[in-house]
Amino acid sequence: MARSITGTIGLAATLAFALPAALLGVEFLLGGRTLYGAALLFVAALMIAVEEYVTSPTDVPAAAAEKVVERVATEPEEGESTTRE
Repeated sequence: MARSITGTIGLAATLAFALPAALLGVEFLLGGRTLYGAALLFVAALMIAVEEYVTSPTDVPAAAAEKVVERVATEPEEGESTTRE
């Protein structure tokens, strides 16, 4: 799926916070503190998942417009004219 410029910037901002948490989680896991390491890795993954899959209020108009366009615009079938007579 293609990303817009603002979507890419939003993902970069999320990664800027999630990656240090993930790295610290890996460090804790390697150091023997498995509970804290696993918790930090879970939080980092959750941050990225929320940014990727949860619809924000600013995404609602675009999603609604996309559904309307899908219903209105249909591909012409083979042999069907695309111009009005």
